[in-house]
Amino acid sequence: MEWTRGRILGRGSTATVCSAMCHNSNEILAVKSSELHRSEFLQREAKILSSLNSPYVIGFRGTETKIESNGVVTYNLLMEYAPYGTLTDAAKKNGGRLEEAMIVKYTREILRGLEYIHSKGIAHCDVKGSNVVVAEKGEAKLADFGCAKRVGSEAVTGTPAFMAPEVARGKKQGSESDIWAVGCTVIEMATGSPPWTEASSREDPVSVLYRVGYSGETPELPCLLTEEAKDFLKMCFKREAKERWTATQLLNHPFLIGKPDIEPVLGSGLVSSSPTSVTDQTFWRSVEDEIVEEEAVDLQDESRNLDRLNLWACYLETIGRLRCVGGLDGPRWDMEGGDWITVRVSCEGTMISGSLT
Repeated sequence: MEWTRGRILGRGSTATVCSAMCHNSNEILAVKSSELHRSEFLQREAKILSSLNSPYVIGFRGTETKIESNGVVTYNLLMEYAPYGTLTDAAKKNGGRLEEAMIVKYTREILRGLEYIHSKGIAHCDVKGSNVVVAEKGEAKLADFGCAKRVGSEAVTGTPAFMAPEVARGKKQGSESDIWAVGCTVIEMATGSPPWTEASSREDPVSVLYRVGYSGETPELPCLLTEEAKDFLKMCFKREAKERWTATQLLNHPFLIGKPDIEPVLGSGLVSSSPTSVTDQTFWRSVEDEIVEEEAVDLQDESRNLDRLNLWACYLETIGRLRCVGGLDGPRWDMEGGDWITVRVSCEGTMISGSLT
């Protein structure tokens, strides 16, 4: 396939996402590129994506190894281009959250995508708003398969705030874990924030993992949702993986069944008009001018997924130490004994102490 690379849409530590145009069809593409010697995860993503064909999964267009003008050899994954960003973007553009009717539409499409890939023995392993894109006709599609794997693989990956308890404990990850993440994504669409918001700072993923894996809690259900929606979430948030509903079962839940799809208000998207040829400068300018900063940040998630693979063993080791110290019920701060010292004093003068033993 002959194609020309356009503007950079997002850049991570190991891969870059660009727009591109196919010479023969004038189709706009998304191209994820990595230096060949660092492309192991991108090649794995391409292998999985090439085996899938569903209207609810981002389309695979091919792969290519290319020598760039600077002499660097790159591995390129060519994919369908989704002009309207991600579900995270959609919530931001709608004042921070989506109406329940739109949540129903997008959740139904996410589950159809998961029903399909689960039937193929594949788990996505990182379902969240920024990994679900809104395609040309307004339909939601699963994207970013950088963490995806064949069910039964030992590796554990993903985003802490969207992880199921068994994943946070490093024990198992499969189709059931994707269902938990669907529930988290519904909360994200409804509130504009992921679950465990008060604990989910990017600087402290270990605290999120510990809470998800060992606290016995489930995410708080947004009070603004209907009772049907809350019951749907309860079916997603069973702490025992085997008790969670499957994608097929959830598609028949009263929250989704029998409700018509509504047409989303799409706006202009990242590309406001169809290009006439590969030399159409309007296309290249529009991609550069109309992309907003937060969309570029969301596209960097793919690199974070790769970084998580390298950090995962460290996180789980830390969780194990915390569990040994604190037990299943969390740490016990026994104030008896004389070996406590002051480590910080707040502005109000309240003493905060810590133990040396």
